[in-house]
Amino acid sequence: MEFLRTPDECFEHLEGYDFEPHYRAIKTADGTSLRFHFIDEGPRDAAPVLLLHGNPSWSYLHRSMIRGLAARGHRVIALDLMGMGRSDKPTDKADYSLANHIDWMGQWLGAEGLSNITMYCQDWGGITGLNLLPSRGDRFARVIASNTGLPTGEGAGPAVDQWLAFVASVDALPISALIQGGTTRKLSAGELAAYNAPFPDGSYQASPLAFPFLIPVKPDNPGVPMCRDTWTYLATWTKPFLTVFGSEDQIAYKAGAHVRMQREIPGAANQHHIVIEGANHFIQEDASEQLVDIIDQFTKQATNS
Repeated sequence: MEFLRTPDECFEHLEGYDFEPHYRAIKTADGTSLRFHFIDEGPRDAAPVLLLHGNPSWSYLHRSMIRGLAARGHRVIALDLMGMGRSDKPTDKADYSLANHIDWMGQWLGAEGLSNITMYCQDWGGITGLNLLPSRGDRFARVIASNTGLPTGEGAGPAVDQWLAFVASVDALPISALIQGGTTRKLSAGELAAYNAPFPDGSYQASPLAFPFLIPVKPDNPGVPMCRDTWTYLATWTKPFLTVFGSEDQIAYKAGAHVRMQREIPGAANQHHIVIEGANHFIQEDASEQLVDIIDQFTKQATNS
């Protein structure tokens, strides 16, 4: 498997992001060693809060939450999905299957030896993170699903069809413009530059270009069987499960993904599910302080085994 590694200098002097990088290598099916990047802040003896981002962002999206949660005594781990951020970037879009993402993330999780985890997952962080649960659920104490969903081939609406058509027509995505388009507040020039930093040119963008076509919205998508199996597993999930969505999110909230989770996951019953008014798809940019409060309070909730 061929891959690229974004030069370290691309990540120097990013606005609001000066965390120490951590790396962990995993093996692909053909024996290639790929390197995950992640942030690990706060006391090592505290129960971990795992923050999982979506497309086309990276752990920069969680910078304010990392600081806020660490200041409250949490160990905060923010992973860069493979092909994103400072993680390695396989150059063939065909390498980015949902099954591969789950395999790679599962290897990383096992190698880090994490347990009693609170998962906060947004967008593709949710599709990947939730699909980790059937094989790694014993490592997680609770889950917060935020502006995400778990489609099972029900079909795509006009917005998704337009998005897929656009992605298919370009060789490189306007990364920072897409982030701004999914954010209510206006990002600074430095913040926009930080979202572009992992991708010096289009050759580094195989992952963000591949992700849209992995969304299991159409019945013949290869990710559909895995997501259906995950819903079967989630029907047995009694540990705390919370939904936190932004009212302006056109991708997951408007589609009602939170409602299905609340209805079908036992651990979601009797939870104080939250809609943050005015927050858009990249809710971490619009409501980081509220999210820190929500996660901090949620971690204090007893876990049902």
